[in-house]
Parts: sequence; structure tokens; C-alpha cells
Amino acid sequence: MDILVVGGGGREHAILTALRRSPKVGKLYAAPGNGGISRIAECFPVKATDIDGMVELAKKLSPDYVFVAPDDPLVMGMVDRLNEAGFKTFGPKANAAILEGSKVFSKALMKKYKIPTAEYETFTDAEKAITYIREKNSFPAVIKCDGLALGKGVIIAEDMSQAENAVKSMLLDGKFGKSGSEIVIEEYLTGPELTVLAFTDGKTVKPMVSSMDHKRAYDNDKGLNTGGMGTIAPNPLYTPDKQQECMENIFLPTIKAMQAEGRPFKGCLYFGLMLTPSGVKVIEYNCRFGDPETQVVLPLLETDLAEIIEAIWEERLDGLDVKWSDKSCACVVMASGGYPEKYETGKEISGLDENGQTSADAYVYHAGTKLENGKFLTAGGRVLGVTSTADTLRNALDKAYAAVKTISFDKAHYRTDIGKKAL
Repeated sequence: MDILVVGGGGREHAILTALRRSPKVGKLYAAPGNGGISRIAECFPVKATDIDGMVELAKKLSPDYVFVAPDDPLVMGMVDRLNEAGFKTFGPKANAAILEGSKVFSKALMKKYKIPTAEYETFTDAEKAITYIREKNSFPAVIKCDGLALGKGVIIAEDMSQAENAVKSMLLDGKFGKSGSEIVIEEYLTGPELTVLAFTDGKTVKPMVSSMDHKRAYDNDKGLNTGGMGTIAPNPLYTPDKQQECMENIFLPTIKAMQAEGRPFKGCLYFGLMLTPSGVKVIEYNCRFGDPETQVVLPLLETDLAEIIEAIWEERLDGLDVKWSDKSCACVVMASGGYPEKYETGKEISGLDENGQTSADAYVYHAGTKLENGKFLTAGGRVLGVTSTADTLRNALDKAYAAVKTISFDKAHYRTDIGKKAL
């Protein structure tokens, strides 16, 4: 099977690396890819959001499958267009990707089908929203843009003035464009967070190994929210009891709800969950593999990923036994100094071989790199995801951090406490 993977980050590098292990896979293509990806797949300079360009590229390459990995093209309907052009795909159609594309939609779905989540109201009028927050008088308050905003459309307001600023920035100032033309205001849930990705063919759901993401830029969960500074898998808080609770109250009801709405979800569904004192609740859905969760989940997958893709396309996931390793995996993200705010790119990365890998006992997933004249340069905020697998989480973390110390670039920044909470 020849496979084209849409996207160019650490997640896509992890997906391509997993596909490369399959005896069923022939040629691997990526668009746009990155420096590290170019060592294992042929890359083409087509933007992940360029639907016309991607359909044209698919026609040129004639892959057996197109794996659409990022959220934007999924929400925009890239899978629909590729299917219309006769291509088999991995990823949901636009009418199912709305689970991530519209928080108003996903909250209404959860309310309708009694899937546990935070209490909420939706608004398009700033004055009404501010009045509602004032009447509730419950802080912190969570204020979210309806649409995609590069993971930045959620503001946790500690007091009334922060809440007012957040509402005004979204509804009046248009800070997040169309994404913020409608907002969701919801109760602030407390408890540890966990992520569970799941394979689904629209009827059957097969959860993957759980993971723990670290969103804040600095140690001890300080600093701004980022796309993720590191992950571990499995998450020790996800006990067999919690697995059963999630399957019965969240996973299956979500898949059935989407089917009942005439929006069958096929692909990878991401459940962002919180273990609250009153049970597990959904914080958010994503319509694709998470980043950097994918980097710790797929190394633990023992079943052939290409076989899973086929089973999902053919809607026979129920007949496939998806197996996982019982090892632990840890990923430490090396980011550009200043990320997630202003940062410089084009810095030479030292400590990598010609394949963009380290001699240490770890695998390096490239997130924001480019390859120029045989040298790897930084080309984004999150640059590398240094990942190790071991029999215990402690050993996986030790190996990952030992590898991080062998790699360097100007102003490189990483957290030193990934996984600490799980030890």
C-alpha cells in the first residue's frame, strides 16, 4: 500500500514511523512534511490546508490511502473531496469533524445524549455573556471560542475583569476571527486530566493506550499554554474501573450519538477527559490524533497500523484485535526559546545524524525542522519530540532526558519535569 500523509509535524512523523514498520506498506509520501520526515517519506510542498492542491497531488501519486492528520483540513472537508475524487482515506468527513470544529455543536451533542461534561451556555452577544458570568459569579470561568483557534481559543478567567476582557476579545474585537463569533462559557472542572485516543469505524470503538499531556510552557505547570511540551503513556490514573466508566458513559455513547445524527465518525477520535470528584467528564473532543500524544501512543501499538486503516475504511474494526505493548513511553519536547510567543527559527541543530536521529537510546520525532545542505535547522515553535520506550516509566523518562542532553540548538527550551506527576 502506498500512503500519502497530510501534515508536517511531530504527529505526522510518528504516524509515518508506525506505517513504515508495516510489511503491507510500499511508498510513503508526506505533504508538506518536514526535515525529519523527509528521511522516511518523499515530501511535497503542498500546504496541509490546500484542499485543491492535495487532491491534485493525490491524482499525481495515486496512493492507496490518504491519511489526513491535522484538524484544519479535516474540518474544512478534505476527506470529502478526496473521496469524491475516488481516494480511500483515513480521517472523518467534515460533518463528523465538526465535533472538534464547533464547540457549540459538541456541547449540544453531549447535552442531548447525556454524555458527562461541564455545564455551559453559548452566546453571540457580548453584553448577554458578561451578564451571565456576573450572575453566575463562579470563578475561575472557562470561556471558549466556538471554532478552531490553533489551540489558543480557550481562556480561563480568574475574575470578572479577565472574563470581560476575554468575552470582548472574542465577540467584539474579533481576535480569533470567525472562530470567536460564537462562544461557550462553561463551569470550571477540577481534577487531573487525561487523554484517550480511539480508533473508530463509525460503529465500533477501540480505545488506544491512555496518555498524560503537559500543556504549560514551564516546569510545575507554569507559564502559557502550548501545543504540548511532552507526554507519557500510559497514564497511571486511567485504571480498569475508569476505562469501563469511560467506555460505558463516554466512548460508546459518543459514537452512537454521531451515528444517530447521521454523522458517522471514522478515523481517530481524541477524548480530552477530566477525572472530577463526580466522575469522568469530557473537556473536549478532537477529530484526529493528538500532538504530542501520538508520539507516545503509536510506539506502543503492536498491531499493524496499515491493517487498522484498512479495517476502518471497510468498517470491519469489530473483527480486528488491536494489541498494545505493556511498556511505558515518554516524549520530551524541545522547543524554540520564547515559544509559544515570539521565537526565532533557522537555528542549526547539533547532535543528530544524517537521518535526524540521535545515537542515544531514543527516537527523535521532528515537529518543526527543515533540512538544508545536509543540516537540520529549526523551523517552528516545537522543534523535536525526543521519545523513549522502556519497561517502566522511570526508565523511559531517564532514557528520553539522557537523549535530550545529546541534542542542542541556540535557545533550546524544554521542561525538566515531564511525567513527574505520574511517578
